[in-house]
Amino acid sequence: MVVGRSTQLDEIFRPRSIAVLGASNREGSVGHSLFQNLLTSRYRGVVYPVNPSWTSVSGVRCFSTVDELPEAPDLGVVIVPAAGVERVVDDLGRKGAKGVVIISAGFREIGPAGAALEDRVIAAARRYSMSIVGPNCFGVINTDPAIGLNATFSADLPPRGNIAFISQSGALCAGILRYGIEEGIGFSRFVSMGNRAGVDENDLISSLAEDPTTRVILLYVESLASGRRFLEAAREVTKSKPVLVIKSGRSPVGERAVRSHTGSLAQSSRDHLFDAVFEQSGVIRAESIGELFQMAKVLGSGSTMRGTRLAILTNSGGPGILAADACARKSIDLPMPSAGLAGRLRRILPSAASVANPVDMTADVDPSRYERSLKWLLESPEYDAALLISTPVGTMSSDRLVRAILDGREGSKKPVIACLFGLTDISSAVGQLEQAGIPTFTFPEEAVGGLAAMVEYRRWRGRPKTRVRHFAVDRRQASATLRRARAQGRSVLPEYLARELLEAYGIRFPAHGQAKSLDDVLSLAGRIGYPVVLKVASPDILHKTDVGGVRLGINGADELRSAWADMRTALKAKAPKARIDGFEVESEVPKGPEVLIGLQRDPTFGPIIAFALGGIYVEALQDVTFRLAPLVSLSAETMVKSLRGLPVLQGMRGAPPGDLPAIYEAIERVSQLAVELPEIAELDLNPLIVRPAGSGVVAVDARVVLTPSSTAAPPPSPGRSTRSRSRTRHVGAPRPHR
Repeated sequence: MVVGRSTQLDEIFRPRSIAVLGASNREGSVGHSLFQNLLTSRYRGVVYPVNPSWTSVSGVRCFSTVDELPEAPDLGVVIVPAAGVERVVDDLGRKGAKGVVIISAGFREIGPAGAALEDRVIAAARRYSMSIVGPNCFGVINTDPAIGLNATFSADLPPRGNIAFISQSGALCAGILRYGIEEGIGFSRFVSMGNRAGVDENDLISSLAEDPTTRVILLYVESLASGRRFLEAAREVTKSKPVLVIKSGRSPVGERAVRSHTGSLAQSSRDHLFDAVFEQSGVIRAESIGELFQMAKVLGSGSTMRGTRLAILTNSGGPGILAADACARKSIDLPMPSAGLAGRLRRILPSAASVANPVDMTADVDPSRYERSLKWLLESPEYDAALLISTPVGTMSSDRLVRAILDGREGSKKPVIACLFGLTDISSAVGQLEQAGIPTFTFPEEAVGGLAAMVEYRRWRGRPKTRVRHFAVDRRQASATLRRARAQGRSVLPEYLARELLEAYGIRFPAHGQAKSLDDVLSLAGRIGYPVVLKVASPDILHKTDVGGVRLGINGADELRSAWADMRTALKAKAPKARIDGFEVESEVPKGPEVLIGLQRDPTFGPIIAFALGGIYVEALQDVTFRLAPLVSLSAETMVKSLRGLPVLQGMRGAPPGDLPAIYEAIERVSQLAVELPEIAELDLNPLIVRPAGSGVVAVDARVVLTPSSTAAPPPSPGRSTRSRSRTRHVGAPRPHR
């Protein structure tokens, strides 16, 4: 971002004067529409049209150049052809403008030539410390009546509200504005980022966190300008305001070949990666634009749901069942009313009513009984919120229904959501309810989706606050191992070096050794003790199992001789060009659940930690979770517990439960390694054998890929001790992600 004079982007959202470069009298042009919109939106500042082709625009004196303006405008809105944008941005900067919104297209979105032009525009703005929105954008809106800013080419100005909308797509903005107007959704601010040459989503959500009118921030993005900056900013903002996002499209990791399970998972599970990092920062993801605004309506109501217990009050069974099914999908609880509460409801409701949950009052209910039922449910400590469903049955009018709902809710601070299902001509009723802070929906599933966002945001804010654990490790040994690999010209560590590196970070491996001849292999196995595992040691073989490079369960010397011969034959046939450093002999670890812990450095998000059920089927199962490093203890635990395969680790069909705390610690140790050793580009611990509770975890295979030497940070000085006592602390940079 090119920062102007205000961290709250006042130069963009609260300008005292605006120059419109490209303002026009030509009907149907963007320059005409945008200038008209500034006038008709009752902009409270001074607006200057700038265009050498006109002496006046819409009755306002027009200036031929920026130099002719009587003052420096706070904001310039640029609508001139792309080739002229660099010049006018420079003109604005020399005049003293603080910010610029570039509507014009023809930049990075069209290819290399446009990208070069955009870079020159950025350089021009930087010379004068100007903030840029755009180019190739729809513009900005601030509905604050003290500002009245509609610097877009859409005549649709939404009502004042508490929802801010940020969009990467300009084409989407006009439709969203129209949708908001039709649905009665009010906006506080509305901004199209375009190509994000300066101001991006990170700057905007940080700015909106300080806007007292904005209660909810909505984002539409196709990619993130900087994933790590986004997560840092969003994590701060979500402490006080919910951030909702709809993300479309996929961003490639890069064109280089991925040489680990973790890298493959990060590519194929790219969308799951975004899910994980949104969750890690408290951002709630919507699957559709409709769902985005359903969530926003509920979160913008100002109510807070203190738990997950919902009471459903309906006058028709079918919609109530649909709502109950939606609650089950969204993990919202529907507890049965207590005997006392059920008895009170039975005494006033028709005999055919059901006083379970949903409470089905039947079509015979009148406003008085509707009101009392709602009041009792809200007064009860058994429920945290109420969902009201009314269908077009019986004789109750919409006006009487609204009065019953408002009177029944009176005095309660619990959230109340209304679903006027199938009713017609209810615009007045909807308006009254929403004016009173009761979000209203057409269908039960929509209402439950909105409530689910409230539950999710409450969960985020109420989560336990944990810290990054810092373990005593031998960084001197780890750095020496890396220098040794570099000196050998290796980009992929052979397993014995990978094991050496990881053991320095406290990862446990079975007893092991390396040999080159059969005699040495037999001697080594005798010292380790049978049963043993035989593996090929080669920097050129990624998946040893695929080429016959692993033999398990060898119980004696004769079996070892046979395994040696079979392996050499298989390697000659399946990997004839592979360099063979020798053969690894390991003590065989007793069987147990297998997991993967991995590290991948992503150009958008930085170091990512992956966790999945391990073994040879890891890519096929795709049961994987991701977090950014460094991660706190709660994140490590959440990674493990979010797997679909968690029951395998907890013990199934008589199997003992696995040592879950040992898995958490191993994840945290890899996270520490990711932060402290930037030379590591990719890492796999696969499989990591999970032993029974209290017995720890044991790694039986490891894969480490190094970054190109020119991009690696220098390791710690070998003359300085890097051992430390185990302690818990915050890691300075990058910051931990919960």
